[in-house]
Amino acid sequence: MSTPSCTAPVLDRIAVVGTTGSGKTTTARHLARSLGVPAIELDGLYWEPDWMSAPREVFRARVAGAIAGDRWVVDGNYGSAAQDLILPRATTVVWLDYPLPVVLWQLFRRTLRRTLTREELWNGNRERFWTQFLSRESLFLWALYSHPRNQARYTTLHRRPESAHLTVLRFRSPGETQAWLEHIQCARVF
Repeated sequence: MSTPSCTAPVLDRIAVVGTTGSGKTTTARHLARSLGVPAIELDGLYWEPDWMSAPREVFRARVAGAIAGDRWVVDGNYGSAAQDLILPRATTVVWLDYPLPVVLWQLFRRTLRRTLTREELWNGNRERFWTQFLSRESLFLWALYSHPRNQARYTTLHRRPESAHLTVLRFRSPGETQAWLEHIQCARVF
């Protein structure tokens, strides 16, 4: 798992994974634009109005429908709820494996912007300052909890027999990811 050239992996069906705040959605959107493929945001399939989660079977049906095509970029983790649908179809996993302080800083900036601008996310949902910064439902607490779990999960991903078909690209900093995305964009131009 190293920084690849853009011609090494098959970039048809890509799963972008990483801890909350690592930049999965931004990376996936940029990549999808560069490749001319649909971007699928798992959060948009999962969250119903008023921050209610979709029933598991509804969420899984939405995911299955969204990834039915031949080419796509999907972002999000959703472990046992969706990865068994996504990873067998994916050709490439882009893992944003940033240090926890980097993730927390990015999450802070994103969350502050979203709460101040009242940005609508999915199905009318908006992040609230109190919930995100001062409650047990805080994304910061989720990032602290999920960061080591994601590292354990994705570190061994390429070693599993059921993942042998995947190219796993592991990026350790936003700069490394950005350089790769720019390389993908350049490769599409020529």
